[in-house]
Amino acid sequence: MLEPSTLQFLSELRENNNREWFAENKVRYEAAKAQLEALVEYLLKEAGKFTDLENTKVKDCIFRIYRDIRFSKNKVPYKTHLAFAIGPGGKSSGRIDFYIQIEPGGESFLGGGMWDPTPGQLAKFRQEIDYNVHELKSIIEDPVFKAYYPEVWGESLKTVPKGYAKDHPELELLKRKQMFFMHKYSDREVTSPDFGEKLLEGMRILKPYTDFLNYIFFDEEEEED
Repeated sequence: MLEPSTLQFLSELRENNNREWFAENKVRYEAAKAQLEALVEYLLKEAGKFTDLENTKVKDCIFRIYRDIRFSKNKVPYKTHLAFAIGPGGKSSGRIDFYIQIEPGGESFLGGGMWDPTPGQLAKFRQEIDYNVHELKSIIEDPVFKAYYPEVWGESLKTVPKGYAKDHPELELLKRKQMFFMHKYSDREVTSPDFGEKLLEGMRILKPYTDFLNYIFFDEEEEED
């Protein structure tokens, strides 16, 4: 679905990140965007068979390539990757979704998890670890999950979180401020005909973890009400 020309465009954009070059290559960008839209359309259709994506449209999922430079010291105008989020309502739903980034040089990835939680969400996460860590560990320590997502990404506290004992058996999990998993894809994988199927496989494996977070952050509260 994605052709080598898309990665080539992004590689050249990295070296020519200015409005003049982008304007001269706008046709190439539009072609890359069209390929991305086709991939997102495919994923919405197929992932909709195992997760709720009702009424989610392609345009709801794709992030703009234009950078917001108003309050940034970095004034380059464009991102050097393409990205989209697959989840109910798209990228702006606020829920934990599947994030896919396309970037040449083997930097493309599928990921998901706790990245920028509110203080309330972080408190719920730690409470769940304290009361019922078995559910989370059964997900992230599953052999299939660990094989596809072998590394945890994100920051941890250097000290014990307030309210928990220094000798808590799950201290390392309690110290997590972020807990994100990702799987990287080579450029060859990204431009292979079955890249969409590879993403679906990764989404199925990651789904129990995103479901776990969505439940404790959002759905559990609704049940209590």
